[in-house]
Amino acid sequence: MTNVSAQALLFDLDGVLINSIPAVERVWSRWAEERGFNVEEVLHRAHGRPSIETLRYLLPDADHEAENCLVEQAEIEDVADIVPLPGVLELLAALPSDRWAIVTSCTRPLAEVRIRAAGLPKPGLFITSNDIQRGKPDPEPYQKGAAGLGFAPEECIVIEDALAGIASGRNAGSRVIAFTTTASITDLVAAKPDWILQGCSAIRLEAMHPELKLALKEVTVDAR
Repeated sequence: MTNVSAQALLFDLDGVLINSIPAVERVWSRWAEERGFNVEEVLHRAHGRPSIETLRYLLPDADHEAENCLVEQAEIEDVADIVPLPGVLELLAALPSDRWAIVTSCTRPLAEVRIRAAGLPKPGLFITSNDIQRGKPDPEPYQKGAAGLGFAPEECIVIEDALAGIASGRNAGSRVIAFTTTASITDLVAAKPDWILQGCSAIRLEAMHPELKLALKEVTVDAR
């Protein structure tokens, strides 16, 4: 186990706290097929980024707001198999409510639906794509998350699974835990997070005052 400390934890939502991958892939695959795009390329582009930024990239001349409304509504309606990932409920229940936040590329309505569907405790603070001007990998989301809890980004640990999110946390100046939920180990190592773990079940809260003290079970070097 690796021992680390921080003032607060900033969690991504999809792929970190909940498994929404089947729903996301269903919605974006259907969208890609209907418009003649390569499904695999669209899924790679969409993961970890605000949907409207993906749409702007793929359809530069389209009505992005209208397209985004269609995608968002499809995602809001597709929540049947959204569940918390292993260890998530236990970790969140142990953390002080003012020492963690969710920082997601989802819109606020979509994030609220997914949090409820997975049965997660509602965070005291969560930053969504509605709250920022520039999405991940820009540092703005995690800068706002840290500031909202009253800490500098350097005092926080970002917990991510997407390459864009890892870059966002690093760009904000935070240390970053990367989960192996969606990206390959090779890609995660190249993204240079501080630690690579399997998921929340590999994090144990050891103490809460004056700062959070965590024990991390890292992915072994051989597994990388």
